[in-house]
Amino acid sequence: MSSNDQADLLVIGGGVLGTFHAYHALKRGLSVTLLERSSQPRGATVRNFGQVVPSGLDQKWQQFGRESLQIYKSIQAQFDISVRELGSIYIASDDEELSLLEELQVINKANDYPSQLWTAQECHDRYPQLREDYCCGGLFFADEVSVNPRIMIHQLHGYLAEQSGYLANFQTSVVQLDASHSRVTATTNDGREFTATKAIVCSGSEFQTLYPELFGDSDLEAVKLQMLRLKPQAANLSGNILTGLSIRRYESFAQCPSWADIKSSEPEDTFWKRWGVHVLFKQEADGGIILGDSHEYASVREFDRLDFDLRSEINEYMIAEAKKIFDLSSWDVETSWYGVYCQTKHPSGIFTKTIDGDIHIVTGIGGKGMTSSAGFAQHHIGEIYND
Repeated sequence: MSSNDQADLLVIGGGVLGTFHAYHALKRGLSVTLLERSSQPRGATVRNFGQVVPSGLDQKWQQFGRESLQIYKSIQAQFDISVRELGSIYIASDDEELSLLEELQVINKANDYPSQLWTAQECHDRYPQLREDYCCGGLFFADEVSVNPRIMIHQLHGYLAEQSGYLANFQTSVVQLDASHSRVTATTNDGREFTATKAIVCSGSEFQTLYPELFGDSDLEAVKLQMLRLKPQAANLSGNILTGLSIRRYESFAQCPSWADIKSSEPEDTFWKRWGVHVLFKQEADGGIILGDSHEYASVREFDRLDFDLRSEINEYMIAEAKKIFDLSSWDVETSWYGVYCQTKHPSGIFTKTIDGDIHIVTGIGGKGMTSSAGFAQHHIGEIYND
């Protein structure tokens, strides 16, 4: 058994939420030890679109997302973490969705969040391959960014590795946390011990390993998302592209005056509702296009109900719907995968719990992780250190 020098903070989990907690702690001048059980993050952080879209969130989380935009851009100015400043667009397919865009723009204006309402022609000018029989108009957010999810977190770890006071240990699985005498001790599966004044546990659903009863008694639920990537092509689908089913799904639109009436008139028994499908596009720098996604849900006590299958009917449906939106030169699928994240049903939108005063669990950020972890972590670190 060996022990290391005591740090100010232990961060358990090297995904986007944990890593941004480490980032903000370092910004405060604290020493940080990050412990990640895998050789590199393999969970939801690397299995998503990489769309940083505060426009889709409710007012509380949109503010965290807007702060995240500035943090991403600040880091990118110093170190390449794959941030591209290409904006986001929501494309309406009918008059109901267009009404929601118009209403959201009014709300955005009141909240001082810039957006531009585009005509169908302006949308087509930006995206020549957009089908005219689909688009009724769009809402564009110029300030929003995208990242490459399979690159960003590794580059962010590289950036932190250059900061003083930072130590990362990968392939280091924490099996026990103890707090006593103003010290937290993390014991790993190979018998090592790491100590710090405080610890933050950001290991997603994996926090069941450390606190199974707390995990089982929580209101957390697991969400399985399926998505695919089309082979690289010359299409110019710049930025984050969200379409009609996204408008009918995202939290920000629920505050629009016509939302309730529009949702109440939707047919209930549809494929997209049954599998939680909405159609998003994001073209990577190499020309590959990420397309998705679907949503399946299970409570934490039924976690294993989410099987490991990729459902061909979901992929086929997403491609069929996407073909109604864009005329692409190729629909060849390069790869398909699923990701699982956990989310809380609590109105706060995240699960937090403090144990023994100095162990802080934070998980269940759901699909907001890539968009708002940077901003939320800044506030959460402030709360932990009594700002």
